[in-house]
Amino acid sequence: MFNPSHSRDESSQGDAATGPANDENRAGVSSFYPWPFADKAVHEALERCFADGSWGRYHGPHSIRLREQLVELHGVEHVRLCSSGTVAVELALRGLKVAAGDEVILAGYDFPGNFRAIEAIGARPVLVDIESDTWCLDPSQLPAAISPTTRAIVVSHLHGGMADMPQIMAFAAEHGLGVVEDACQSPGATVNGRMAGALGDVGVLSFGGSKVLTAGRGGALLTRHADVHQRIKVYTERGNDAFPLSELQAAVLVPQLARLQERNRLRQAGVDRILTATAEYGVLRPLKNRPDVRPSFYKLAWLFRGEQAQPTWSRDEFLAAAQAQRIPLDVGFRGFAIRSSRRCRVAGELIHSAAAANHTIVLHHPVLTAGDEEVEQMIARLVKLLDRNLRSSD
Repeated sequence: MFNPSHSRDESSQGDAATGPANDENRAGVSSFYPWPFADKAVHEALERCFADGSWGRYHGPHSIRLREQLVELHGVEHVRLCSSGTVAVELALRGLKVAAGDEVILAGYDFPGNFRAIEAIGARPVLVDIESDTWCLDPSQLPAAISPTTRAIVVSHLHGGMADMPQIMAFAAEHGLGVVEDACQSPGATVNGRMAGALGDVGVLSFGGSKVLTAGRGGALLTRHADVHQRIKVYTERGNDAFPLSELQAAVLVPQLARLQERNRLRQAGVDRILTATAEYGVLRPLKNRPDVRPSFYKLAWLFRGEQAQPTWSRDEFLAAAQAQRIPLDVGFRGFAIRSSRRCRVAGELIHSAAAANHTIVLHHPVLTAGDEEVEQMIARLVKLLDRNLRSSD
């Protein structure tokens, strides 16, 4: 649990060096299976919002309902809606009293905005390696990363992999650290039966244009700590809400949130079929979760092992061939393994982080809810591509 006595008072973002632009701004594979798809409930919500005039309010019934739904789903007492998941990470750190000169532990493979959010406060990122199976921060690396100025940990659930939150929270409690749980890629997922975003001291959600819950932009902070919520509220309110989610955005999220678990089951079923169909191909090594995890899939990741083919097959060659067949595969993040020591401190070797940066490929989620026929056709194209190239190298 976060112990504020171990923190100091608060002092009064795509990055070309960190990797590809935010998925929400990318073309390419996102056009293969358009997102968001036509949703009658969303259309009706927009019409109601226009009819009752709430679309022009600062805070209206849709924002209230969305907060209520998020509180109920996650079992937390406090929810703050905001303008993006990226700004939510910064606000979460401020709520945990992270200040300039502090250190914040972060995985060496993560979304670039999380690194920048730490820097935005004037704090220093401290990088640790990820688990090779889950693409998430490895809790066994935390003891080597801590210092007298460490104040918090930012941990992300990535590409369908789920971080070991029980171990991370136990370590944080022992050392009086706050934990920001980035659940932007995993709404509705669970660890040990508890909802992703509700296990850390502050959870973060994203409603960006490519996300499974989308309003084009937007985010939310979730916490059970009243003092943390109050500090976030004080920072954001500057005569008005400086980082708002609009009523229109809230209106379209309410019906999507009501169907989140149903659609997560569809995504899981699609993932199961894809992994079964590709299990025999050594060039694709999928992520693996622990038995206590029920993931959700904004992305599905593999490590691409082109050296398993003869002749070898580069990741870029494979992705170009896949995209030519309208298979929505792309690279993951570049990560921070080669980030300058002027901007961060590295604890241990970032072996798995570097491997993830160099070899990850990800499947974008819209195909998983496009329908059984679409999923099967995509699988058939992927298997044909693998067969054609691997057999031609025998």
